[in-house]
Amino acid sequence: MITKRIIPCLDVRNGRVVKGVNFEGIQDVADPVELAHFYNDSGADELVFYDITASHEGRGLFTDVLKKVASEIFIPLTVGGGINTVDDFDRVLKCGADKVSVNSGAINNPDLITQGAKKYGDQCVVLSMDIKRVDGEFHIFKNGGRLDTGIDAIQWAVDGEKRGAGELVVNSIDTDGVKQGFDTELLKEISSRVSIPVIASGGAGKKEDFVELFNADCADAGLAASIFHRKEVSIKELKKYLIANNIEMRI
Repeated sequence: MITKRIIPCLDVRNGRVVKGVNFEGIQDVADPVELAHFYNDSGADELVFYDITASHEGRGLFTDVLKKVASEIFIPLTVGGGINTVDDFDRVLKCGADKVSVNSGAINNPDLITQGAKKYGDQCVVLSMDIKRVDGEFHIFKNGGRLDTGIDAIQWAVDGEKRGAGELVVNSIDTDGVKQGFDTELLKEISSRVSIPVIASGGAGKKEDFVELFNADCADAGLAASIFHRKEVSIKELKKYLIANNIEMRI
């Protein structure tokens, strides 16, 4: 049995960790360096760092905060936000990232996935997808969930794997911050079409949501933010709970 992963996410804006609901109503949460240190010591399997306004503001990712975060942790770090060229890959990897997450940059230039995979290996390239239901279909959104591209999300996931992505992060805008459970309908659609690991994002509100996610066999990892940031759920306690429910975890 493959071990499932628990991954907290730092959405960073202006050097601070923030969180919203359905990608809106953004509120200040914490200092990213302190939070990264906390998660490193709390049993997180990996950490994700998103500079959430880099693409929308048309700038590169802030590297000063990223360097400080990377220096605090000894678990794998995935970094995204404003990744538009292979040079951007190089920049964040030199700051301490282990994997690079592409989203809007890959939508604008799908070859970016292939270029990154060829230079740094498939395992380094994470395709992050912001997805929302539009008239009964799953659409890809870009620029921090602000713009509907009209791209079919399921096909984009398949294309991403073909181009060399080693992992997919499936962000459901419909369930983001709502805390009513992961979007298993969407996750099943995607996981049934790809063979690379799928990370579920958006909707975690309680420990039981992770049991439902992993029992649905539609994700290799569960990513969450607010329930961990606000200490509503402890990662260590969550892992014990999952093990008690026959889900393989690394303690």
